[in-house]
Amino acid sequence: MNWDQIEGKWKQLKGAARQQWGKLTDDDLDRIAGRREELIGKLQERYGIARERAEKEAEAWCKLQEAERTTYR
Repeated sequence: MNWDQIEGKWKQLKGAARQQWGKLTDDDLDRIAGRREELIGKLQERYGIARERAEKEAEAWCKLQEAERTTYR
């Protein structure tokens, strides 16, 4: 799954993001709206992590969504 797909399916994926990153608020998730850069920025802000780590976490989560999507087909 790529970020365009995540952005398009964000309403369905918000719950998975909430489970992954409990410090993100509903308002944060609404503002992120599936946009990669927004997610990375909020992860940095809420978790106090470096950009590189936030990017790695976001990409790992993106790949996990693809794996779960293909598992449930």
